[in-house]
This record gives sequence, structure tokens and C-alpha cells, in this order.
Amino acid sequence: MTIRHMRIFLEVYKTENITAAADRLHMTQPAVTRAIQEIERYYGVRLFERINRRLYITPSGEQLYAHALHITDSFDLMEKGLRNWDELGVLRVGASITPGNFLLPELAVRMREKRPLLRLHATVASGRQLTSALLDNRLDLAVIEDLVSDDHLHCEPFASDRLVLILPPDHPLCAHSSVNLAQLVPYPFLLREKGSVGRGFLDHVFAAHELPLSPIWESASTQAIVKAVAAGLGISILPEQLVRADLRSGSVVTLPIEDEPLVRTHAIVWHRHKFLTACAREFIALCHTYGGNTYHPDESA
Repeated sequence: MTIRHMRIFLEVYKTENITAAADRLHMTQPAVTRAIQEIERYYGVRLFERINRRLYITPSGEQLYAHALHITDSFDLMEKGLRNWDELGVLRVGASITPGNFLLPELAVRMREKRPLLRLHATVASGRQLTSALLDNRLDLAVIEDLVSDDHLHCEPFASDRLVLILPPDHPLCAHSSVNLAQLVPYPFLLREKGSVGRGFLDHVFAAHELPLSPIWESASTQAIVKAVAAGLGISILPEQLVRADLRSGSVVTLPIEDEPLVRTHAIVWHRHKFLTACAREFIALCHTYGGNTYHPDESA
């Protein structure tokens, strides 16, 4: 099998259509069909099911896609590397909300100091979006505020942070010096949206304590949640880093939670088959250095 076969397969996978793939590759339709058949004969598998003139990817095709994507990427990086790509190219880095706000900017500055000609493209998004981008090779690395469980991704912990309960200053629970998770259940929760790393973490925590968690308000905006809590619409649990200014201003208050530390591990994540350039390895090393020295959940306010 050749890189050409892999590129043709990837185009057919993306377009789900032989004719469209042939047009984009500037090839004839029979040539594209022949290349797909050659791959299928070589590996003894069926890559696509052809039903009612449509193509449907098979499990074998899905498996080949994951490998072909990174084979072609590694080949491209090899060629670009011969032209000083590591100094002049692009490093695509993603981050979930908390590290995207507090860690990624500092890492970007330090990376620019090391490699001033390198372009660092940053994306701040939900954990689900970041893992999808890593799997589809739309990102090289991602900093995610939790450990990622996916056989195709490599995950290295390097830092941690803490979530805190926030309430309006006149909330009934403020009569207590501390609370437990069960005491929070009767009150309306305002939380991040499904698919976000923070929401997934809280869903897991409450499930582990066999407690229900049914928010009345879900938002992709942390500040929208904080403002709604300050207005008395409910309570929330959010990263301490993101609500410190609001706690200082007194618009919301916090209470310790006795039975759950709410500490998360941050990780730098990449595809297991990803070829790591020198600049990618430097960024990973920066994460470990910066995270280990300065990014702690018990950092003073």
C-alpha cells in the first residue's frame, strides 16, 4: 500500500462518494474505485458497504481511517521537516475552558519566546470537541481539565485544579459553616452544558455518591452561570480559578464541601499515532514544567 492509496481512501471517507472524491483528487472515477478495491484486496476486508448507490463505512474502514489519517500526517510532517517546518510551521493546540483561560496564554507566550517564527493556533472548546478534533487530526495537542479515556489518545497528567460551590450571599445554606453533597440536591443547580469536561466531572462525582444531579439551567458560559447564581436563581459548582474575582467582589460566596474534595487532574493529550515534532515535544515539556511549578488547586486567593 502507498501514501497515494491512503489519500484516496481518506477522500472517499470524507465525501462518502466516489465521484465527489474523484473530482477533488482530479482523478477519474474508475481510478478511485480501483484504488479502493486494491486496498480491500490487499487487507482482505470490506471498507465500504454500497447500498442504494450510497457508501457506508464499515468497522474495518473506521479502523483504517484512524491509521491512514496519521500515516499521511506523519508523511507530510516528514517532508515539511526537511524544510525547517519545525521552525516555520504551525502547532495546533486546544484547551478546555479552565486551562484555556489561565494556562494556555502563559504557555503560548513561553512557546513564542522559544520559537518566535512558529505559529501557534489555539482553540478553546469543550472536552468533547477537543477529543473529536484530536481523533480527526484537526489538533496536534490538547490541554484538558480531566483524564481522557480513549484507546486512541495518549494522556499525560501534569497539573490539577479544584472546583468550588458558589451561592448567592443570602442563600439559606450560608447559615452553615460547611455542607455535604446531599444537602445541595434539593436546590436548583446551574451548570455547564453536557459534553463539557466540568459537567462530566460533576456527573461522575454525584453518581459516585448515588445522588441525582438535574440542573435547571445549562450554559456554555461560566460567567452567565455566575451571574445567574448572583441573581439568586440557584447554586453551582465551578472551577475556583474562574470564580475568584466574583468571590472577591462578594457577588457570590462559597462554602466548603465536607465529603468531596472536587479536585481534578489536568492532562496534555495527543493521538497515540501522532508524530510529535520537536516543537510539540517542547510544548509538552512546558506543560509539565509550568503545571508542576505554578498551577496548584490550593493556590492562595
